[in-house]
Amino acid sequence: MLQPGALIHQPHLTHLAHDRFDVGQVPMHQQLLAWRERVGHVIDVLPAKWQLEQPFLAAIDRYRLGEWTLTDCYSDPLLLSRSLARISTDNKRDYVFQVFINGGMSLGPSKAHNNRAPYSAGILLLDLNQPLRMQRSACRVLSLFAPRACVDSLFPDAESLHGRVLDSRQTEAGILIEHLQALAHELPAVPPHEALMALEYSAQSLLGAFTKQAKLSGNARAAARSLMFSRVRRYIKHNLYSDELSPERVLLDLRLPRATVYRLFEHEGGLAAYILRCRLREAAEQLFKCPQTPVLDIAYSLGFGSASDFTRAFRRVHEMAPRDFRLSALAPRC
Repeated sequence: MLQPGALIHQPHLTHLAHDRFDVGQVPMHQQLLAWRERVGHVIDVLPAKWQLEQPFLAAIDRYRLGEWTLTDCYSDPLLLSRSLARISTDNKRDYVFQVFINGGMSLGPSKAHNNRAPYSAGILLLDLNQPLRMQRSACRVLSLFAPRACVDSLFPDAESLHGRVLDSRQTEAGILIEHLQALAHELPAVPPHEALMALEYSAQSLLGAFTKQAKLSGNARAAARSLMFSRVRRYIKHNLYSDELSPERVLLDLRLPRATVYRLFEHEGGLAAYILRCRLREAAEQLFKCPQTPVLDIAYSLGFGSASDFTRAFRRVHEMAPRDFRLSALAPRC
């Protein structure tokens, strides 16, 4: 693992930029809309009609240093979404470690294979290059936005950790929560170079805890599991358009033990579910990148046997029909 300070070369750091926003500064009937506008550059707020008619409490402190950002945020309950249509039209690709000081969240249909109980508290790892739908209770949460290149240099398969949660009751998670809370308090008084090292060290420590939870780091056996995990993911990526791609074909071609591979993809809902989700993600990208290609051609090329099978699977994961997704992704954003 790289040493703190060695991840991103940023020789011209001058100061830690800070800004604060509190919806208490705007009239009551505009508070939730003002919050939606404030955080909308990263994620979409999906308010219920009744929420627009009620007072809404939220405030955020944001600290920026080079490509790194740390936010300290409180808000009333919210439904948040980052859809593939949204991802296809912006350039936000950081990894985000969300540390819940109080309150919690539950992940929705966009991460349907995650079966954690509603409003679980702890530390959540998100990949902004993947969709998510999250219901948050009233909570205070610290969010560390780590540059994608930095995280990928530490663990090339970091995208596979999207949606994982460290339970706050676990000793290591509790220590990390205390560390991030202290960092948020001390960061404004720290010189820029030391602040950068502290942010990098925090990201490394958090990532290490997640890879350990996934049993992809920590000893020689874990290293072997990590290599196996990478091999399977690469094989699937390179064979998405093959009619023969299936869990059985993966095991046969790579000559890997079934039980071990299935355990590696347990968090993904199983190997078959992972293959399906990869194909649906590729389909979504093709719907946006190739607007003249018929939807059915995309479906057939990715192994779907009929339009109804494709539409049903696509709607289940992306919460809209393929044609609606294409229209949404291509529509100009305000």
